[in-house]
Amino acid sequence: MFWPKYLSTTTYSVISIVGLFAFLLPFLQPQIQLTESGIGHTQDAPIFTITLVFLCLMAMLLDAQSNMLNAKTVALLGVLLSINTVIRFVEVAIPGPGGVTPVFFLIMVAGFVFGPRFGMLMGCLSLLTSAFVTGGVGPWLPFQMFTAGWMGLSAGLLGRAVRRQENKRLQLVALVVFAALWGFLYGAIMNVWFWPFADNPIQQSWRPGMSLGEVIDHYLLFYSLTSLTWDAFGAAGNGALMVAFGGAAIGVLDRAHKRFEFAIQS
Repeated sequence: MFWPKYLSTTTYSVISIVGLFAFLLPFLQPQIQLTESGIGHTQDAPIFTITLVFLCLMAMLLDAQSNMLNAKTVALLGVLLSINTVIRFVEVAIPGPGGVTPVFFLIMVAGFVFGPRFGMLMGCLSLLTSAFVTGGVGPWLPFQMFTAGWMGLSAGLLGRAVRRQENKRLQLVALVVFAALWGFLYGAIMNVWFWPFADNPIQQSWRPGMSLGEVIDHYLLFYSLTSLTWDAFGAAGNGALMVAFGGAAIGVLDRAHKRFEFAIQS
């Protein structure tokens, strides 16, 4: 069915466009007003969250109508989301060092095996469901969902590129490097949601009227002084988890893929 598939592709594109707009919104405003807590997006974050959930559900419905998603696919997505929710609950109870988190492992592996659409849904909904269980609901939530969705989406694109080689070692090496890079990317992207509102030294702050080069310079200085070490732990943790469990996880999900005869790679 052409139209549901076309509308589904459009919906996934809209998710990314809305996410990009959400992150860039403070920079498009002539003035930034700090809240009493110093955290912005307290008014628009619920709107972005509701919009993102609606778009994800619409994408799933359109994928089902175009036979790119079936009951078994949805069931597996639910199982993986439940596992990730439990993992995040344990992580909150027993936090790892620095930015190490096992939550991203399943998002990346699922996207790598099942494709970019499944990966984006896995990323967005994992952060949503786990946030409600762990009490992590706040103005940061939609930004976590968008960023994790992009992680899953890019993992799917990586899988589409390297899995054609049918070289298991190459696939695992590519995924390990990818996971380590996302350890830095996730932190670098997520910082943008609050950085324009933060009360930092002038060399690390954003203010209206700055050129693009100044914005980049100030943000890179801010990131290197505040987040680089933390994210380095996350990158190392992501890579270590992939080295230890990535091959086995890919094998298990590959078998599920063949058994259920999914057709969601497009």
